[in-house]
Amino acid sequence: MLRTSRHSPTPSRRAPLRTLAAAAALLSLAFTCAALPHSGAAAAAPRAADDMQSAAPRSPQVPVGVTAGVAVFDRQTGAFTEQFNATATFRSASVVKLLLALDFLWNLSPGSIPDADRARLDAMLSSSQDDAANHYWSTYGGPAIVDRMITRLGLADTAPPPAGYEGYWGYTAISARDTVKIYRHILETAPADVRDFIMQRLRQSTRCASDSFDQHFGIAAAFNRPWAVKQGWSGNYAKGTCGPGSSTSARTQVDSVPAREAAGVDLSRPALHTTGTVGAGDRSIVAVLTLHPDGTSYGKAYTDLGRLTRSLNVPGGTAPTGKWYGTWGSDVAVRKDPALGDNLLTRLPAGVEVLVGCQKKGQVVSVPPYTNDWWAYLPQYGGYVTNIYISHPDNQLPDVPLCTEQR
Repeated sequence: MLRTSRHSPTPSRRAPLRTLAAAAALLSLAFTCAALPHSGAAAAAPRAADDMQSAAPRSPQVPVGVTAGVAVFDRQTGAFTEQFNATATFRSASVVKLLLALDFLWNLSPGSIPDADRARLDAMLSSSQDDAANHYWSTYGGPAIVDRMITRLGLADTAPPPAGYEGYWGYTAISARDTVKIYRHILETAPADVRDFIMQRLRQSTRCASDSFDQHFGIAAAFNRPWAVKQGWSGNYAKGTCGPGSSTSARTQVDSVPAREAAGVDLSRPALHTTGTVGAGDRSIVAVLTLHPDGTSYGKAYTDLGRLTRSLNVPGGTAPTGKWYGTWGSDVAVRKDPALGDNLLTRLPAGVEVLVGCQKKGQVVSVPPYTNDWWAYLPQYGGYVTNIYISHPDNQLPDVPLCTEQR
């Protein structure tokens, strides 16, 4: 995030597109169709080995076209389990908010924080609110904040925004290695009350960020709790769809950048970062910083970052139970119950990969030429999507169990 100052048998999935426009109008309260799903089960399967570039045979697995910097540090052994381009610098996007919070709290006990600042810090750290970051950046010196924190923490790769971009806190340069160092300071060096204050808010990360972007990608999707995260996103992504009232009818405002790169940091390509801790006692610190090809959608970046994060060796991390599937369409609704109606929980980023825990029959949904009464339960969202929008040719997913518990 970056601102200046987020069943019945039916025809095959190979059917033509011509009826989708009518279907979208028919189901305007439920979904907005964007494209037909990919045919065949391969659409949701993991990418083949020749579709990956990696530093090791299996880990980390970096999707083709993605530029990544990765570091995983096991605090129990005191050693890195993953390092891939760990010193490469990326524009930080909202990850810099960790430095803004640390700078503000450097000589201040959390117990004496004014109410207004407590509210700002809550929003900045848990829902990644930009207005709060704007306040701290403009009030406490902007680039000078970064300079102070570089000296205090001994950061080797971090740098303030380049000349001409001093007002853009999200253009602060950062590396995966330095991100690990920031978390190690919070967990191991900072006063206990500062540590607890910051980590509690990162553990309470909201699925929907303040700008309606779904920020539970990467670490938050790849591992069961306990985890704590501070995420970052920046680029020409469609407007966030997270929450019951959002839609993609508009696009995010993107700052005009006359140069693609400044001071060796790419300021243009879509960025998506996941950082935080995983496991009991914050055992592992994970930093995955990524850039994606121009034009990459938020759902595609979300999916690629997720696959990369799931490929990492993260001690203390446990993978959630379920099967990962691709989705198609935009504004796809996640509902509390397997039925249409006034039960909308959120909408998925277009084309994102989701974890399906189980499936059950529910209300029949028709999106000509498709009709289906099977619904997929997404445990990480706590709700259902119609199987029509799961990228698989069958109405009932063959490798997903039936839901046996009341949800």
